[in-house]
Amino acid sequence: MTFEAEITPGMAPAEAVELGCMVEDAGFDRLGVSCVALWPDTYQLQALIAARTDRIHIGSMVTNPYTRHPAVHASALATLQELSGGRAFCGIGVGAGLEDLGLDYPRPVRTIRESVTAMRGLLAGDSVTFDGETVVLDGAQLIRPPEVPVPIAIGTRSPGVMKLAGEVADIALVGARHLTPEIVARYRGWLAEGAARVGRDVNEIEVLPRVTLCVSDDEELAVHSVKRFAAHYLDILGDYGPPVDPELRARIVSTLSDATGWYFDLDRHDPPEMLELIDADLARKFAIVGTSEQCAEQIRELQGLGFEGVSCNLAAVDRGSMYEGLGETITGAKRVLELLAAP
Repeated sequence: MTFEAEITPGMAPAEAVELGCMVEDAGFDRLGVSCVALWPDTYQLQALIAARTDRIHIGSMVTNPYTRHPAVHASALATLQELSGGRAFCGIGVGAGLEDLGLDYPRPVRTIRESVTAMRGLLAGDSVTFDGETVVLDGAQLIRPPEVPVPIAIGTRSPGVMKLAGEVADIALVGARHLTPEIVARYRGWLAEGAARVGRDVNEIEVLPRVTLCVSDDEELAVHSVKRFAAHYLDILGDYGPPVDPELRARIVSTLSDATGWYFDLDRHDPPEMLELIDADLARKFAIVGTSEQCAEQIRELQGLGFEGVSCNLAAVDRGSMYEGLGETITGAKRVLELLAAP
C-alpha cells in the first residue's frame, strides 16, 4: 500500500518544514508540497524537508509547466534527487494561482506532454534538442543529472490529461474526489487508452485516488472544515459529481460568489448559507473526514474500488492557523495509518 500526503504551505516556511517531518513520522510514503503561485516556493521547501527526513519521498503536488521552463524543473529535480538520496518525484499538472499572474493555461495536454518529454531527456543526462509548440531546447544538457530516475506523477480530472498520464506518467492520480465504481472505471479506461496509444503496459502505472483528508477527534469541526471543499468540487465536477437535488446544488453553487480566498486557505471567507446547506453526508461525498476511526473506515471503502493506496490532500482543521490545523490532521492521520495496518 502507498500512502501519499500533500501539504499546502500557507504558513511560515519553517512551519511547513516541521509539518513535512510530521508527515514522515506519521508513516506516509510520499509527501507532496503544493505549488501555488505567490506562496512559499515548493522546490525550496522540498529541499529543506529532504534535509530533515530520511525515508519519505518528496515532490511537487502539483507544479505546472507555465511558470517554469522544463529545464528549470529538471535542474531543480536533479538537485532534489541528489540532496535526498534518490527520494524525489515530480507531480505536474495545470497548477494553481496562475490567474493572479495574468496567465492563461492554453493547450494543457500538449504543454504538459512537451514539458515532461523535455524533462525526461534532461534528467536522463541527454543532450536535448526539442522544437515544440511550447518548449524549445537547443542541445541543452544538465551539468549534474541524477543517478536515479525521477518518477513523474500526473493528477487530473480531465479525460485528455488522464490519457496523457497513460502515455508518459509513472504515477496517475484520479482527481475526481467523488469516486464510484463507474467513475473509477471511466478514469482507468482513459488511462488505458493513453497507454495503448504508445504501446505501454497500463499495469506498470501506479494509480491512486486523490482525496481530501481532514482528521480530528472533534468530528463536527472536521466536517465543518471541509464544507468549502465540498462546495468547490460540487461546482467544478458538474455531471461527474454525486447526484444532488438540482435546487440544492444551485443554491450551494450560488453561495460561492460570496466566498473569498482559496478553498484550502484558512484565511478564506465561507458564506454562512453555504455552511448551513452542506451537511456531513454531502461533505463526505468529496472528502475523507471525521475521527481517525471514521477516516480509516472510509479509506477501506476506497480500497474496495481496487486501489493499492491513496493520495491525500490534507485539509486543515479550522483552528487558529493553517499550521495548527494541518498538524491536527497529520496527528490524526498517523492513527488512521496504524488502524489500516492492523490485522
